[in-house]
Amino acid sequence: MIQPEVGRLEFASDLRMVRASLVTMTKTASKAIRAATTALLDLDQEAVRMTASLEQELEDDMVEIERRTHHLLARQQPVAGDLRMLVSALKISADCRRMGALANHISTAASRCYPAPAIPDELSEIFRRMDDVASRIADGARITLTTSDALDAARLEIDDDAMDGLLRTLFRALVDNWSHGVEAAVNVALIGRYYERFADHAVGIAQSVIFIETAMRPHVGAPHVG
Repeated sequence: MIQPEVGRLEFASDLRMVRASLVTMTKTASKAIRAATTALLDLDQEAVRMTASLEQELEDDMVEIERRTHHLLARQQPVAGDLRMLVSALKISADCRRMGALANHISTAASRCYPAPAIPDELSEIFRRMDDVASRIADGARITLTTSDALDAARLEIDDDAMDGLLRTLFRALVDNWSHGVEAAVNVALIGRYYERFADHAVGIAQSVIFIETAMRPHVGAPHVG
């Protein structure tokens, strides 16, 4: 029979492994959005394949985290912070997987238009800035998972506001002297929304960190579903 203190030590080790896996997933999601932007702006087909591979990696990691988390919930009787950590792990892994899917949507849109660009040259700077903000939020989410700093997690809302501002700028460009046709406008709008939703899910990870550390669930600026 496993002694209670030994079982507790093993459980604590398993929790650390779950958190480490979540940190890895957020890092993978950051790589995915950067690869997607390379595919979009540089017409790089290798980046398209890389984004798809990273999405699959996130899918596999999510399944493994779900398996491990369900095992811990069934084997142990976690309470308080440990229970919040396990419940949040399921949401965080799902957020990361969705971030990978959104990045892949961007690279797929670029691939469909290849060898023509998916976006007009005059909008490339907006999308480059969107990539910068999305990557910064994802990196920030990874750091807060590592440090368990709820205050830093809350500050990511500022970057999310910046992403919202960029999306508004993009939409204004679609109605001000737009000369590229309806299909191109729809495509550009969708790609912009993919970046915004990527950032929303990254902020959702930060909100989960706040919940784990403080037992409080943020409501203001909650990420969109999708």
